[in-house]
Amino acid sequence: MTSTVSTTAPVTTGLYIGGQERSTAEVLEVVDPARPGVVVGTAAAATREDVADAVAAAKGAYPAWSALPARERAAAMAAAIEGLADERDEDARVLSLENGKIVHEAWVDALVFEIRWQLALSLADEVEQTKVLPPAPGIPVQTTVAYQPLGVVTVIVPFNWPIAILAASLPHALLAGNTVIVKPPPSTPLATTRLVQRVAEKLPPGVLNVVTGRDSEMAGLIENPDVAKVCFTGSVNGGKKIMEMASRSLTRVTLELGGNDPAIIRADAVLDDEHLDRLFSAVYDTTGQICMNAKRLYVHRSRMDELVAGLTARLERTVLGHGLAEDTTMGPLHQPAQKAFVTEIVEEAKESGATVLEFGELPGGEFAEGNFLRPAIVVDPDPSLRVVTQEQFGPVIPVLPFDDDADAVRLANDTWAGLCASVWTADTDSANRIGGQLEVGYVWVNDHGAARLDLRAPFGGMKASGMGREQGIEGVRAFQDTRSIAHAADETAQAEAGH
Repeated sequence: MTSTVSTTAPVTTGLYIGGQERSTAEVLEVVDPARPGVVVGTAAAATREDVADAVAAAKGAYPAWSALPARERAAAMAAAIEGLADERDEDARVLSLENGKIVHEAWVDALVFEIRWQLALSLADEVEQTKVLPPAPGIPVQTTVAYQPLGVVTVIVPFNWPIAILAASLPHALLAGNTVIVKPPPSTPLATTRLVQRVAEKLPPGVLNVVTGRDSEMAGLIENPDVAKVCFTGSVNGGKKIMEMASRSLTRVTLELGGNDPAIIRADAVLDDEHLDRLFSAVYDTTGQICMNAKRLYVHRSRMDELVAGLTARLERTVLGHGLAEDTTMGPLHQPAQKAFVTEIVEEAKESGATVLEFGELPGGEFAEGNFLRPAIVVDPDPSLRVVTQEQFGPVIPVLPFDDDADAVRLANDTWAGLCASVWTADTDSANRIGGQLEVGYVWVNDHGAARLDLRAPFGGMKASGMGREQGIEGVRAFQDTRSIAHAADETAQAEAGH
């Protein structure tokens, strides 16, 4: 993996529609979050006509693609990612430049795409499984229930882990028999577009398309009546907007939105170096900009000091810097607006009287204007503060005490969100009992975070964290609907059903 901070030549990407690359008159300038004055590349800015063409191309490719047996689609998809890893170092370099995160995380981002793709293909034999409902008293038919694809699907991904997140839905949608339009994030379009186009070039024209541009021109990816479903990962407000737009054409949605994940650390939790390393990563990976990061730590009162000391020891080794620099352990936040928000909620906590511990040195020189923020721990803040009630999406964590399990569960569930949670305890029965009471879609035990996610399992949120599931056969079914075919039973079968 490269460790140079040199940007070399700016990266340029176009649209990819119907098997053809397309340039545009307007482009998106992509800046380096560590050096906001440095443009690292440009991406095509699609017009509404380009968007309509992408939908038309996907619609045109749908009949032939959906008619293939699932195993044949899987074979074509397997061939499409052959050699994908050959450019992983460059994909990681580009993603680090445009996103800001350290290059190792960017490299893993691209790796997870391939892992998720392969796991989806392993489900090929399940895609077309049917079940038969025999005749029954008062039901003189035998019914076969099968699955069918939906049509054209739009997949919209966020800036933080765009390539990995894309693969939580894209291969499942394709394997199910749908054709797809991918919309990368406007602030981080380059690496995702590069990778997806390489895959799309090996599939039949129109099966996989890539459209980048300003959100103001993208409504057709959602409102066009030829779009059957939209899969969106992003903010809660973004999800609400997507749902509102999709309602105009009754387009289906899967929404994976923000989180305010609680981690419950019981009195009997093991807090050795291995477990503290896991917890530290769960909080501070990607500078805190992961939806399933731990966002609130509820710690048994007897373990508060030990937990804070463990995180402190790790934060004291933090090196803030450019994501491509070899010694950097934490990069900048992606957007100036997010830096301003996180700074504001940390200052609010200080003014309230909470103990705020901050670590690391802000880089100077060419990085002085970057979106860097010192990571922080907020010890025992008032639970009503925004650092507790809102998703920080930055390198800051509130640590709050609790006295018993019932108290911990009540505090953990007292939120708008319901994405993930974790329970840290030496008692398996207690972990299962508490985990079963948490109002979330995914629970870890003695672990937490994106790096520890079981990529075979269904993933998604409750409450305002979204709806629908990605990954696993459940993720394939999210891009299918049922079709029931009923045959009138003969007299013998009807008679047997009556006994």
